[in-house]
Formats: sequence, C-alpha cells, structure tokens
Amino acid sequence: MIKEIQVQLLPSEANDMANLKMAIQNYLSIKRSSRLEYEILKKSIDARGKLIKVIFKVRVYIDESERLSKPIIFNARQVNDQEEVHIIGAGPAGLFCALQCIESGLKPVVFERGKNVRDRRRDLAILNKEGILNEESNYCFGEGGAGTYSDGKLYTRSNKRGNVQRILDLFHHFGADENIVYEAHPHIGTNKLPQIIEAMREKIIECGGEIHFNSKLTDLNVSGNKVTSITINDSMKVQVKHVILATGHSAHDIYELLHARNILIESKPFALGVRIEHPQSLIDQVQYHCDLRDANLPAASYSLVEQVNGRGVFSFCMCPGGIIAPASTRANTVVVNGWSPSKRNNPYANSGMVVSVDEEDYQDKSPLAGLRYQYEVEQKAYEAGGGKYVAPAQRMVDFSKNKTSTSLPDCSYTRGVHAANLSDVLPSDIYACLAKAFEQFGKKMKGYYTNEAIVVATESRTSSPVRVPRDKETLQHLQITNLYPCAEGAGYAGGIVSAAMDGMRIAEMLKV
Repeated sequence: MIKEIQVQLLPSEANDMANLKMAIQNYLSIKRSSRLEYEILKKSIDARGKLIKVIFKVRVYIDESERLSKPIIFNARQVNDQEEVHIIGAGPAGLFCALQCIESGLKPVVFERGKNVRDRRRDLAILNKEGILNEESNYCFGEGGAGTYSDGKLYTRSNKRGNVQRILDLFHHFGADENIVYEAHPHIGTNKLPQIIEAMREKIIECGGEIHFNSKLTDLNVSGNKVTSITINDSMKVQVKHVILATGHSAHDIYELLHARNILIESKPFALGVRIEHPQSLIDQVQYHCDLRDANLPAASYSLVEQVNGRGVFSFCMCPGGIIAPASTRANTVVVNGWSPSKRNNPYANSGMVVSVDEEDYQDKSPLAGLRYQYEVEQKAYEAGGGKYVAPAQRMVDFSKNKTSTSLPDCSYTRGVHAANLSDVLPSDIYACLAKAFEQFGKKMKGYYTNEAIVVATESRTSSPVRVPRDKETLQHLQITNLYPCAEGAGYAGGIVSAAMDGMRIAEMLKV
C-alpha cells in the first residue's frame, strides 16, 4: 500500500527521523511489525500560533515488495562530435541549458566573460578588503552567475515555466544536501554552491562540452535574419548555428551591443530600492513569538508587500543569518545584494526592499532608458557613500522621517557604510513609497519598524530594465531566428530556479 499523508512534529522532535517514523506509524495505526518505508515530499514550518509545528508531507510505502524506482537524474551522453550550440553566459540559465543540451544529444559550447569559481573568489576578496572592483569578475559575473556567491535560494513561485523539482533534483545530484528536494524554502548557501557549480562544469566537459572563461561576447555578426558568427574578446570569430543569450540581468554592454546592431530590444518595468538589515534575534522574536529562538528552529525569515501611491513595495531576496555584499559591476557605482551561508548563522537578517518602476518613470522612450535610470541611481549611491564602494545608509525610522542619522548601527556590509540622507540618492517617488511602506510594515510585524534597523542603498538589480523579445512558442528572438534570449538577462525569469528552467526549455526546443 502506498499513501501520502501529512504529520506534525515539535521543532525539538523534527530533526530525529525516528520520531518522524513513529509519527507516521501512529497516524496510520501501523503495527510495528509491518514493513514501512517513506520519503519526504515537503517540509515546512507553521509559526502562526504560539505552539510552533514542523509539517511533513510524506509518501509512505507499507508492506511493498519494492519501492518505486526513481528516474535517472542526469542522462550523461558523449557529445564531442555532435551539433554545437553556443551559449553566452555560465550562470544558472547557461549551465542548466548546457546540461540539457548534453541529454538532448547536442554539444554545448559556453562562453563566460568572468572567471571560474576559484579565481573569482580572489577578485571578491580584493573588492571586499580593498574596494577594488574587477568589472568582469565580481558578485554578478563569473562561473555560476550572481547566485554562486550571493546566496543560492532555490524557491520560486513559477511552476508554469518548467519542472521545478527537476532543477532541485539536479542540484542534489551534483552535491547539494538532500533537504533541498523537500524543504518549503530550499537553500544551498554561498559556502556550498561553488563546489556544486564546479561539479556541473566537470560533468559538462567530461561529456564533450566546452566552457571558456574570460571570454566576453563583444560582437554579433548578422546576415539577413540569422547570426552567422560571434566575436569573443574583440578578436576571436566563431561560426555559429544556434546562439543562446544567457548573460544575466547586469550585462548592460550586451543590451548596448544589441541596440547598436539594430537587434530588437525593449524597455520593461523593474524594481528599485534598498537593502534593510535587522538583528536576526529581532526577526526571530517577531516571527516565532519568543524571547529566544529555539535552537531547533532555523533563523526566521519574512515576506512583506504593500501598495503605496499606486506602486508595489515588496521584500526581495530575504537572507536570514546573512551578509550584505557589494554587487556592483560598473566602476564608481554602489549596488548591494545579500547572501547567507548554509547554516544561516550570522547575527543579522537582511532583505531587499524595492518599489516597482515602469516606463513612465524614464526620461525618454529609448529601449535603454531604464538602464540609464538604474545607472544614475547607482552612481549617486557611490557619491553619497564617499567612494571605494562604501554604501550610503540611514537608520530605518530616520529614513521615514527624512532625517540623516547621527550614528549608524553595526552592519554586515563588508565595505562599510556612511551616514547619508537617501532622499538625495533615490528618485523622490521611490523614496516616498519606501518611507510610507516601512511604517506600514511595522504595523504588520510588531518591532520591524525600528532604528535598530539600517537601510543601505542601493538594491537595483532585482531584474533587468530591458527585455530581449522572443516568440512565446519557439523561444526565438522575434527578429533573429537562431538567437534565443534566455532567463533574467532577456527579461523572462527571476532567480536561480526560474532561470535554470528557462535555459533547459530552450535546449529542449533544439533537441535533435
């Protein structure tokens, strides 16, 4: 007999699988002598009441001669001599596209402007310690993309674009902990993702694919309605049949290149704001209704949304037990992002808090107008911070009262923070929406609206302000028939999982 059931445990019980098995037996009134096996389908926490519960959804096998066998997670094939597919970018979209190409009998050839994960780590250390930015190797550019060194959260609200479970299974196959397969909010952690990304790269190469680092797309050569060749690093010309553009949301030069070559792009809405950091203990108290978090519970998170002056204000990329990181890709700009290690055990909780921006906010109707709008705010943040990628900041209540803070609380941002009035950095409408929303959020989460929290500018890379339009069915560019705009950089996904699914979808379309 096979059944799917849901059982509850206390946090103190949930980490011992013997307790889970006993709860299953009691729920189904199964005799201890019966042969019982189970697999966890989903694990979540219910903290709505005073008594916190851990909820397990499980599939139970009772007196089954053998469990249903799981499908092969990755069907490795040798593709050395197969048709080539050229992929621009080795972020989640590019890597998962390459994996799917191999399963489909195609040879992926990946060009990544940045460095491999090990070499990339050195550039991040120099940025964090010395304030020297490498524009080609940073928190956004390099093997694995933005997620590799800036968190690794794997949840998505999108089930329409592909098989979410398959992405999680592949991450587990390449080295992630098994719990990501069933956790309600799966998270790998910045400390573990690099090894997983390396394992993917090694498998792609072992199967006959190619991955080239320090290899930046600098030109597209078009004849009629097709790309005939691409130019790498201004010097190497490569003949192509299929080009998958998986360059991520921060590759501003790619948008400028497409525009210069009269390849259709268009401006699109995005979101702009700040990153907010609280003591993790405060968020724990608010969310778990306690003075001190139970050691068996994870660091608490939150999700907030509010409508203010006709705009959506919402939390983004919440990082419990995390760190704020410098995520600039252009010199003399300040962009911040957040990440958490796998244990989420740092003393602070940070989250992006952003406001929706649309084409009416831009100065002109150019498809690059949103990019310029974004860039100007990032430059103002750099100037307000005083240089060297120090970030301008305010205490939260001071922000809402439009008051420059006389002092700032400790902050995890590695380059340091400088007291400034962020109304001089953010567009006035964005600032006003955030100021009002903070007060409203304080009513939803008692204790959230406090001067213990610090507001750091600027969170501007939630998504791309440019879309590279494509056909809904074929996924081809509307103008260039062998160009496949993909994932975040093309405006069709947001986050690791949805980007990975989009990359795989395109590879499946090209299946031989």
